[in-house]
Amino acid sequence: MIRALIFDVDGTLAETEEGHRQAFNAAFAEARLDWVWDVGLYRELYSVTGGKERMRRYADMRGVSAAELSDADIARLHVRKNAHYAELVRAGQCPLRPGVERLIRASRARGLRLAISTTTSRVNIVELVEATLGPDGLALFEAVVSGEDVVAKKPAPDAYLRVLETLALRPDECLAFEDSYNGLLSARAAGVATIVTPSLYTRHETFDGAAMIMSDLTDFDPAGSGFASEAASA
Repeated sequence: MIRALIFDVDGTLAETEEGHRQAFNAAFAEARLDWVWDVGLYRELYSVTGGKERMRRYADMRGVSAAELSDADIARLHVRKNAHYAELVRAGQCPLRPGVERLIRASRARGLRLAISTTTSRVNIVELVEATLGPDGLALFEAVVSGEDVVAKKPAPDAYLRVLETLALRPDECLAFEDSYNGLLSARAAGVATIVTPSLYTRHETFDGAAMIMSDLTDFDPAGSGFASEAASA
């Protein structure tokens, strides 16, 4: 039986990626870089997990060397990007996706344990959760693993393995929620059955290996329709 639900953040809890894209562009403009990421380009870059990693990939695409744009430069850009993103989140620009809050609160009421497994920065997790679930929202999650907590980001299983270790649960006792193929690969590599709710930037991807693919979580019930036993054997 399922004892814990593990949530990805960006694209899964909320449609945050458009906010991230705007925040990246604001940071680039602030730094007087002639970089502008439109929707098509950002969709291409979305396959790279991690904001700093996306900037490095784009610099490589533009032929910008590490001597011209150092890791320290990228880290500073990322800090400013996160600051712009936080402003958007606090302004209510990244609401939770349909069904997410209901599932979180109902699952807690039933005694299910909750966790977060993501490649995003911890500061972004805190901003989003507090803005959408309230100042005590993070306390709903027993384990929170961010991109800063692991060496290898998704699609590597490290973040999920860390959550499983923290919760002291087996993979077949957990159910993951993801929006991307990289996230699905990460969860499945850790042995965790996965529900995929494709988001704005992942709807074109395929999700072979997902336990279920749903447009959103409005009608999802982990205890309903025998899914708990199905997920445990997936």
